[in-house]
Amino acid sequence: MQPAPQAAVGGGVALAGLLLAVGAWEIPSAAGYAGVGPNFLPWLVAGALVLCGLALVREAFTGGFRAMEEMDHVDPPDWHGFAWVSAALLASPLLILHIGFILDCALVFALAQHGFRRSEGGSTRGWQGWLKALLLGMAISAPVFWLFTRGLDIGLPSLTQTGWI
Repeated sequence: MQPAPQAAVGGGVALAGLLLAVGAWEIPSAAGYAGVGPNFLPWLVAGALVLCGLALVREAFTGGFRAMEEMDHVDPPDWHGFAWVSAALLASPLLILHIGFILDCALVFALAQHGFRRSEGGSTRGWQGWLKALLLGMAISAPVFWLFTRGLDIGLPSLTQTGWI
């Protein structure tokens, strides 16, 4: 693989870190429990992304992925799977305030699972597969929702006024 595409990936990772840092700049830094404010984690992730991106750029120009085997055949990208996963990521911020955290996460999980199954050439299993994925997504997201809202007193969008769903 040529260094230019590898360097572009590294540059993209570093740019993502810089964009996250711009967003973290706007978060108030008032210290909370143990002196850590709400902007600590975004700054930490932004710094890690910038460092990883710069390391990838350096790696690209000092020999690239040295242990990577040359590939004779590269499968074409699966645009249908990409579209399903993209739909999952784009639908989430649009729907979370309307359907609540639990259903939003379940829907994202089901859409992404469908996209990954399609990209692997596997069966999407019809409506039973969709139902199973939605239920599994709810089973994963419900305890997270309750931990954040009840245990940590962090407000997440809920579907009902009671705040349990």
